[in-house]
Amino acid sequence: MMNEQQIKEQICDVCQKMWQLGWVAANDGNVSVKLDDDTFFATPTGISKSFITPEKIVKINAKGEVIEGLPPYRPSSEIKMHLRCYEEREDVNAVVHAHPPVATGFAVAHVHMDEYTMVESIIALGSVPVTSYGTPSTYEVPDAITPYLKEHDALLLANHGALTIGSDLLTAYYRMETLELTAKINLNAHLLGGAKELPRENIDRLISMRENYKVTGRHPGYKKYNNA
Repeated sequence: MMNEQQIKEQICDVCQKMWQLGWVAANDGNVSVKLDDDTFFATPTGISKSFITPEKIVKINAKGEVIEGLPPYRPSSEIKMHLRCYEEREDVNAVVHAHPPVATGFAVAHVHMDEYTMVESIIALGSVPVTSYGTPSTYEVPDAITPYLKEHDALLLANHGALTIGSDLLTAYYRMETLELTAKINLNAHLLGGAKELPRENIDRLISMRENYKVTGRHPGYKKYNNA
């Protein structure tokens, strides 16, 4: 069990990785972690993820109000989206939001990532839908993601970016890694003439293996969104 200082340091590690991978630019992206007492650590607004240090991370309550943190640091206006994830899913203890370029390309093109082609992404994510557009910092964004949270641990935000959730921070971060790698592979496959989906029986078998692999979270099963 990590103490609060260790959790803050892990948040900083994840932020640094996101920046190094080119998933965020300038002050983009945000990360939050739920603590045992229903408070949350959140990355501060207006700071590059490459410059996040433990003392800059703020602690907030379920209303998004700062209860611990050094002035002038305050949470991102996107914290409403994070808090909605925690409200809707008791199993969620971390939220990652970023703009990974290829996955965000799907979000900007309004193309759902719903092809069941890659073994790892079939097990880890299943299909990843594009939510309806919501203006950043408003309740339009949490309202847009809510219909999908019961089945999905990764979402594409229309004309915006990507969102992943998990039982812990590393799980949420790894899902963002899987999402972006899958987007790259799918794009390359289409440039080569089209991705070839696995037969349905193989897909169902892979999904059933989640329990053996001790994969936490939710899965949509075999679900299509494009041309639905």
